Amino acid sequence: MSGQQRVVSNSPHLSASSGNSQGMVNGQKPVELCGHSPDGRQPSPLTSPLLNDAGSVRTDDEDEVRRKRFPTDKAYFIAKELLTTERTYLKDLEVVTVSFQNSVGKDEAAPDSLKSTIFSNFDPLYKFHSGFLREVEQRLALWEGRSNAHIKGDYQRIGDVMLKNLQGLKPLTAHLQKHSEALVELEKACRGSRRLEVLVRDFELQKVCYIPLNVFILRPLHRLLHYKQILERLCKHYPPTHVDFRDCRAALADVSEVVAQLHGSMIKMENFQKLLELKKDLIGIDNLVTPGREFIRLGCLSKLSGKGLQQRMFFLFNDVLLYTSRGMTATNQFKVHGQLLLHGMTIQESEDEWGVPHAFTLVGQRQSVVVAASSLSEMEKWMEDIKMAIDLAETSNGHTSDLLARSLTDNKSPTEDSCAEAESEDDLMASRTSLERQTPHRGNTTVHVCWHRNTSVSMVDFSVAVENQLSGNLLRKFKNSNGWQKLWVVFTNFSLFFYKTHQDDYPLASLPLLGYSVTIPTESENIHKDYVFKLHFKSHVYYFRSESEYTFERWMEVIRSATVSASSTRILSRKEPHPY
Repeated sequence: MSGQQRVVSNSPHLSASSGNSQGMVNGQKPVELCGHSPDGRQPSPLTSPLLNDAGSVRTDDEDEVRRKRFPTDKAYFIAKELLTTERTYLKDLEVVTVSFQNSVGKDEAAPDSLKSTIFSNFDPLYKFHSGFLREVEQRLALWEGRSNAHIKGDYQRIGDVMLKNLQGLKPLTAHLQKHSEALVELEKACRGSRRLEVLVRDFELQKVCYIPLNVFILRPLHRLLHYKQILERLCKHYPPTHVDFRDCRAALADVSEVVAQLHGSMIKMENFQKLLELKKDLIGIDNLVTPGREFIRLGCLSKLSGKGLQQRMFFLFNDVLLYTSRGMTATNQFKVHGQLLLHGMTIQESEDEWGVPHAFTLVGQRQSVVVAASSLSEMEKWMEDIKMAIDLAETSNGHTSDLLARSLTDNKSPTEDSCAEAESEDDLMASRTSLERQTPHRGNTTVHVCWHRNTSVSMVDFSVAVENQLSGNLLRKFKNSNGWQKLWVVFTNFSLFFYKTHQDDYPLASLPLLGYSVTIPTESENIHKDYVFKLHFKSHVYYFRSESEYTFERWMEVIRSATVSASSTRILSRKEPHPY
């Protein structure tokens, strides 16, 4: 690979992959990767390595052959999105039905109630979607093979396949409704068994479990949203006279009915899942997951103290605002320094008062805190969400806040002179580089990415993210390289995950997108290819080529959903369309 520098696997600066920044994939052995940095040095954390596969460089001749061979109808590419995302979805189901069942499900520490709730619900779904995928693959193969023969009709349809299978999925709705119970059962079982808790944690560190296990458990609920979106696109594309229009409309009505039935449970479980995920990232607090608590936003703010501005991670809920710093423990967790109860709090801009850009002051009942955001937009998002949270807290009875106050390990209200604030610059530097250590903790969670990118993400963003998932082949090129590398790419959880093929069981590398920008290359960049988009963060630049105008627009759409943070003025639900 010209223009690339081989990086040895034990380099402390090797780019974050699906585990941590040592070229690790979920805590497993390093994969052989090449990193890229414009100045020729080794790459910084949380940038994507180049998969070292010289045989995957694709030639322009292949593109020309493909253009002549395959259909160009937009409906074909919509149907192909169904195929590519279904392949990823089935692999995600295998994480639970095969990998998790083999690792944990057969252990005596796993209670029968947990096995019954999870596996008895996932196994029928896996069997069903395996058959559905085969039918979609067959239809797309016919569509591709017959496109040049000018044969119309059944071969150039997908709505009939979706209608038949969605009707077949209806009897399994009861299984879908129990997926929320599976989250509760798993949490309950882990609390009751230290051995099971360790088994689950160890499973999450395996390469195949490339995102948190609880996200996999909720996948079947989110997949319904993707079917609904695909059918909406087809119905919008087809004229009412099209042979596929009626079946698409009927299929859309069926899936919309099921989504409506599961909507309330889905929103509730996403919040519950997020609280469980945050619980793993925080130390110094118990009972984070309490009835009535809702997660709103997490991210970086600089906190003003006697020593100046210090980077902190803040976690906003509907009753309390926690502030933390990167711990120096082996688990890379964030240590809770203090809490600000939202009941009775006021918030005001204070940039002029303190002479600090984007500063605002939080005035609580027992203490005041001055913080500064990294940009004007970040300040506006934080202030908007905190004001909303204060309003929510005023309407509650403060019960969850009291529980949290008692759960802080130091059991006292921190002040500006608290010993927790007395960190040296050496401590801060050590915490910033702790991502580079090999640890038994997932090093690229959203919390860690926000810390390194100095940004924030809201529950609205998470809700958008589960709707905006995409899979497919892309060609990737670095700024100073010549060839294009063909990769199977999965977009989920604000990240791009890179595979050699869609049949691989786990990703070889990943690129967290929070903080990145997505644009179209300029003339001066000399790309001169169709359907190319550019990802860049500071000096890191990547180019990606898609196969059609439709797929190009879809990749741009979903990536923007991860790089452009949502505003909380949009209700914390899916009642409003997302402007991406």
